Amino acid sequence: MGVVRWPGQALAGLGMILLMNGLPASCWAQTHVPPAAFKGPPPVRFGQPEAADFEAKNFVADSGAAAVVLCDYGTSRFASPGGEMCVIHERVVRLKILKKAGYDYATVEVPLYHRDENKEKLSNLRGFTYVRGADGKILRTKLDDAGVFVEKRTDRVNVQKFTLPAVQEGAVVEYAYTITSSMLSDYPGWTFQRDIPTRWSEYRFSYPMPYRYKMLYHGYVPLATSEESTGSVALILTRRAEFGAGAGIDVGSTGVSMTTEQHRLIVRNAPAVRAEPYITTPDDYLTRITCELAGIQWPEEQYRDLADSWPKKNGLLLKHEEFGLVLNHAGFLADVVRPAVQANPDPAARAAAVRALVLQAVKYDGSPRLLTSGSLKHTWEQRRGNSADVNLLLVAALRQAGLVAQPLLLSTRAHGYVSQEYPLLDQFNYVLAAVELPGGHDLLLDATEPLLTADALPLRCLNKIGHTVPAEGEGRWVSLAPSLRYTHYQEVKMTLDAQGGLTSQAREDFGGYAGLAAREKLAQLGEKKFAAELASEHPSWEMPSYQLSGTTNLGQPLSISYTLRQPAETATTAEELYVKPLATFSEDSNPFQLAERSFPVDFGMLRQEVISLTLTLPAGYTAELPKPTTLALPDQGGRYVYAASSPAPGTVQLLSRLTLDKPVYSAQEYHALRELYRQMLAKQAEALVIKKAGS
Repeated sequence: MGVVRWPGQALAGLGMILLMNGLPASCWAQTHVPPAAFKGPPPVRFGQPEAADFEAKNFVADSGAAAVVLCDYGTSRFASPGGEMCVIHERVVRLKILKKAGYDYATVEVPLYHRDENKEKLSNLRGFTYVRGADGKILRTKLDDAGVFVEKRTDRVNVQKFTLPAVQEGAVVEYAYTITSSMLSDYPGWTFQRDIPTRWSEYRFSYPMPYRYKMLYHGYVPLATSEESTGSVALILTRRAEFGAGAGIDVGSTGVSMTTEQHRLIVRNAPAVRAEPYITTPDDYLTRITCELAGIQWPEEQYRDLADSWPKKNGLLLKHEEFGLVLNHAGFLADVVRPAVQANPDPAARAAAVRALVLQAVKYDGSPRLLTSGSLKHTWEQRRGNSADVNLLLVAALRQAGLVAQPLLLSTRAHGYVSQEYPLLDQFNYVLAAVELPGGHDLLLDATEPLLTADALPLRCLNKIGHTVPAEGEGRWVSLAPSLRYTHYQEVKMTLDAQGGLTSQAREDFGGYAGLAAREKLAQLGEKKFAAELASEHPSWEMPSYQLSGTTNLGQPLSISYTLRQPAETATTAEELYVKPLATFSEDSNPFQLAERSFPVDFGMLRQEVISLTLTLPAGYTAELPKPTTLALPDQGGRYVYAASSPAPGTVQLLSRLTLDKPVYSAQEYHALRELYRQMLAKQAEALVIKKAGS
């Protein structure tokens, strides 16, 4: 009779047909048998706000927030409406608006994905705004269809947008919807946190046992509840016999009851995740789960592994006309790189010379991309392109120069961390060149940043790890941790007069990534505005002169020497003076303001900041030297050293040196890091007591 199979049920993005032996092969058909209910009552019932939600006393702890998520509740399950197998995802959200700044949370965007014939469809959208009147009664305003519309965001994403009406301070807004998805490989995940506090977030999901999903938990807030149980779902399966070339007939139907695996996950009192100093993107720190279809195993059948692999993904990229195939048409570069090859027998020097050629020929347009916008020849002729245009051109040029070079995928800091658990190309948005040097060393090259030396990557690329795309095989993970530090050195010679006036000759050296930041600012502002901004950092001082050096030699620090003057407030000779020399050249405040931080501090690179200051006292005056201090972070994570000495009469020498020996500090290390900064700033703000001899 031919092959009996499930018609039309190729999994989205996998290009596979699910075949069955034993039981008649089938497809999901329309069934009126309801799925087994999730165990336990739901935490929120739509349309039934609670009286406590309108009492101001219940939100005192959230006074700093613009809004609070009272409850975010979702469920996902398999079903078969209309004869098509799908996943149904239902969600109810209730929020409290505390301030006018929270009105934006009454506008909601729901992304809906589509790929080929598979898509997500939103239905049963409903919403209310609840306000308690002066008489204590709850007034409700219904979501109007006029406030609902769909916006095309990308070729694969539409966004359903709606705004709840009549929002005001103290209001409670609530909305609910259903998403039906035929993309079975993309089972809905769940995000438990937002940029406002969340009191209760619960996700319940189930799937038939033949389906095996890999679930990954991300984030730093622990689950309050994690339950797993079994349930069942009754389905009506339609058998279809196929005869080849797409021909076939329905040959009957069979009722089947399937065991399901059910999960219930709850996070309570999740703090807001907001942009803080030294992070990648706030989304990296949100507590969430993701699900990936790993395989299927029907009764009396072998397990079908559907999980992606790096060989598969690499193959897709290498056959892509905007990635691998463009590398096959780079013969025009042979003459371009020939002088660099002849002049540089050393592979590392040759690679740097080729990078310099690409830097000179093509300008980065500021768009981080994984795929090119056209051919490499087109990029070369246009002399401009996105990151893939520029860096795949670099890969091709390196190969033409006789070097072993591979594309290396990464995610920029603004795009988010990469999970090594399974290969997903959506995690990546950038590509650079990895050159294999003798001895097994990797030289990572990027030709988008002309203000960096060849051995350094742009700051946006310092996001832990990347993955190579070899001609065949798995490829490998490569660390993106830089050897280059952020170094800021300040040398100051300060003179104090008897009236309290100060004159300083200062030199600042910006090395490594500090040099990159300074050169970028200089290029953006120009020399005069650059100097004016430096002067504005010393508001009570005059800056009559300055001089820049090292602006073009990228291998050396960028230096600026300048004079500062702070006249005395009075012409009277003082018997006693109080001076805070280091405070003029240190940070104003601790960058780590949060008492608690549940996610890491990510500097991206090692850091060193040094202030060396020599103070010359007026004749006949002496200074009381402050106590020296040495502070060390746990596990050799870094240290702060403060020293004070008098190398000669009438002279005080102060040294402040901060060394951070980790690019990333965990949440557990946050308190020690915050305390180190607090004590460092306190020492830098200490006043020297300077007295006239005999007074």
